[in-house]
Amino acid sequence: MLGPVLLAASRSDSIRRIVSAAPVTRPVVNRFVAGERLDESMTAVLALAGRGMEVTLDHLGEDITDPAEALRNRDAYLALAGALAPLGLGVQAEMSVKLSAFGQALPGGHELALKNVTPVVEAAAEIGTTVTLDMEDHTTVDSTLAILAELRQRFPQTGAVVQSYLFRTEDDCYALAGEGSRVRLVKGAYKEPASVAYQDKAEVDTAYVRCLKILMAGGGYPMIGSHDPRMVAIGQELARRYGRKLDEYEFQMLYGIREAEQQRLVAEGHRMRVYVPYGTDWYGYFMRRLAERPANLAFFLRSLVSRG
Repeated sequence: MLGPVLLAASRSDSIRRIVSAAPVTRPVVNRFVAGERLDESMTAVLALAGRGMEVTLDHLGEDITDPAEALRNRDAYLALAGALAPLGLGVQAEMSVKLSAFGQALPGGHELALKNVTPVVEAAAEIGTTVTLDMEDHTTVDSTLAILAELRQRFPQTGAVVQSYLFRTEDDCYALAGEGSRVRLVKGAYKEPASVAYQDKAEVDTAYVRCLKILMAGGGYPMIGSHDPRMVAIGQELARRYGRKLDEYEFQMLYGIREAEQQRLVAEGHRMRVYVPYGTDWYGYFMRRLAERPANLAFFLRSLVSRG
């Protein structure tokens, strides 16, 4: 039952200070985060592209409390677009953004986030790629989907993320499964109340399959975000059932997790996109990765012991 504890800790400033100061933390973070600097993220992009993979880049930062931080995050993504431009990778290297990093939770946050993210989406389009809007906790879903609808009026390739553990997600999948719509389906990685989300893993998994069927049957482009071998196999089977070609859907996994499986899917001809986070504000992302899988937490604890 450590998962809910770790998810709560992911938003605790006091625990953030303790974990960040621990000498053993940094080497373990390096497994999941491509680096703190932009040039380090580009090194990771080129290495993955060289192995036939695609990437989506996330400049880490969320839950900001100052409008100036929102502008800094906007500028960081504009710099990222500038760094990607000469690589000429196009949609092989896209960007993922969390709207809370653009001011969504601040007063007037919906309009502020839309204002700040729009130049990033424009910059992505100029270099031949696109942006996917990450989904955060359930209180942000309506705002995020409304911003998505605004952006898609000019940039229809803008991607969305939906989380199968939320009760509402099947309806959202029906709404988003239209022609050309890019949708990443994940299970969900935030601590949500029982009033809005499934709490049992089996129920979350079953909901994931129901949602994936909706997306595969629709006219959009499903992005299967899962490390679960069973979900990967079901994704392959559903793609066959609905007559999808290999370039009509893709798998997505996180940087540093199940790398052999990522390479296997590429070898079989599948599109495999790796979610590559970078930046100094890695704490919240890192704690959610520990909460998601016991193996990740065990990896961290073994490092604590071996370096203690």
